[in-house]
Amino acid sequence: MKIWVASQDIADALTELPEGLPALDCAVYDGRTPPPGPPEEVEVWVPPLVPVPDTPGLLGRMTGLRLLQTVTAGVEPYLPHVPPKAVLCNARGVHDAGTAEWAVGAMIAMLREFPGFAAAQARREWTYHHTGVLADSTVLIVGYGSIGEALERRLAGFEVDVVRVARTARDNVHGQDELPALLPAADVVVLLVPATPGTAGLVDAEFLARMKDGALLVNAARGSVVDAGALLAELRTGRLRAALDVTPVEPLPSDHPLWAAPGVFITPHIAGSTPASVRRTRRLVREQVIRHLTGRPLDNMITGHY
Repeated sequence: MKIWVASQDIADALTELPEGLPALDCAVYDGRTPPPGPPEEVEVWVPPLVPVPDTPGLLGRMTGLRLLQTVTAGVEPYLPHVPPKAVLCNARGVHDAGTAEWAVGAMIAMLREFPGFAAAQARREWTYHHTGVLADSTVLIVGYGSIGEALERRLAGFEVDVVRVARTARDNVHGQDELPALLPAADVVVLLVPATPGTAGLVDAEFLARMKDGALLVNAARGSVVDAGALLAELRTGRLRAALDVTPVEPLPSDHPLWAAPGVFITPHIAGSTPASVRRTRRLVREQVIRHLTGRPLDNMITGHY
């Protein structure tokens, strides 16, 4: 069976599979070099974190593809282009720890003003003053799935009230239609929703206007979820602050106004880029390939938008 994987460490995870399984013809394709063979022959593809050039065109040639296993929770670059006989699975769960940890770190960094103190340190200035604090805050998690659950576990010791929102309501989780009523009470709003037609531009001027003065917006979802112009307008007034791991364009151009906006902390989409994610990705891909070879049900199968 011919399989393309995103990196050598994933290829290494597929060596020494259980006895009796078909042999793998495994090649590494990270998108920075020409494809390692005819795409028509590939049965399983594990694409890299950054989509390869002309992903739709490549998938159009993969007539033999049966399993498309992403290394991300998001599948928007692939979903519209999956060949008819292929199954699309995402990497739900592998980035939970890193992303949740980043979100907690971003909250603390902004509320305790770490970026400002780091800048003062570079100037050798002692800028003593009181800061905000996470304790006694209300944290609104928008997109309460596995990452939201991981985030809530990490917030358990910080003496905060957690309010949960998902696309549809369930026990102890509000539906997305309740957001307008929930936003005014939140000190921190964390975005963890997937990129879908329903979440594009979710955080618009009206959404931001409902947030309380001084509130913090934390985006660990996708840049498309936030109207960048509306966010810039709020940042420039100083009414809101933001911590962003994702931006409307990635990489964010050096002349983009978000870089110079007051009250914003930007990281280059690294929330899930950790050794823990690498280890968990290796385990997931190995297990999924074994499931595919043995005809067992696959994990994280995508139906509909997600």
